[in-house]
Amino acid sequence: MSQESHPLKAALWMSGALAGFSAMAVAGRKLAGHLDTFEILGYRSLVGLVIVLTIAVAQRRLKEFRPKAMGLHIGRNLGHFAGQNLWLYALTLIPMAQLFALEFSYPILVGLGATIFLGEKMTPTRALTSAMGFVGILIVARPFGGALSIGLIAAMLCALGFAASALFTKRLTLTAHVTVLSIMFWMVTLQLIFGLVCALADADVALPRLQDVPWVMVVAVAGLGAHFCLTTALSLAPASIVTPIDFLRLPIIAVIGMAFYNESIDIWVFIGAAIIFSANYINILSENRRMSRLSRPA
Repeated sequence: MSQESHPLKAALWMSGALAGFSAMAVAGRKLAGHLDTFEILGYRSLVGLVIVLTIAVAQRRLKEFRPKAMGLHIGRNLGHFAGQNLWLYALTLIPMAQLFALEFSYPILVGLGATIFLGEKMTPTRALTSAMGFVGILIVARPFGGALSIGLIAAMLCALGFAASALFTKRLTLTAHVTVLSIMFWMVTLQLIFGLVCALADADVALPRLQDVPWVMVVAVAGLGAHFCLTTALSLAPASIVTPIDFLRLPIIAVIGMAFYNESIDIWVFIGAAIIFSANYINILSENRRMSRLSRPA
């Protein structure tokens, strides 16, 4: 985090992240008719590997790719690979706004996981926000109204996969002293391997058609670009400023879904998402206050 906060610059970078995540959702749905999720991620990772290697060669940083803490890298990418596959699968089955709303619950799951697996303290605020997040998930999914489907289950499980990935990333950056570029390299490399193995499991791998190639490029470039924009925004302003901008993804994708896919806008999705957002925001503000207290001179 930089010493000074630059909210306007952070907001501009976050506009890139919003565009990237939205473009990835549209491209993923375009590819789903011909390629399965394993194939999409395999080809995406191949393009991503070329991009990361190009950057590393240009900046003479190939030495950063030496194997370090591979157990953590593998755990991180298994979680992310599972979450991303479930996300792409749910994308074809439920409205995009509903998927994004459930995806936003993963920071709350990270807080719970940090308490269970990393030994962090379960504070009253964390307990409150976890309960709020759970209520928000129930409102979005409405499992007791006969509407629970395989798409909703996949969307909820994808949040677990992303949370596991985040926990491994936290441990990785705390203990292994690896760079962001090396994390990106092992992400695309390992997920390329995972994608190819899973795609070959049924001995039937579909190659992208000519009309699929632009959408594969969009999935790869938009995904990497969105995460880069989000990381840059967090370096320019506190999470308490950046996170509310990230939640603009929900109304944006709801409008896209309505305009291009005839998806209805469900008010309960927005109510549940608002509760999930509030839980995340309360958690961020509490963490900021705790860090401020710790940074004060004795």
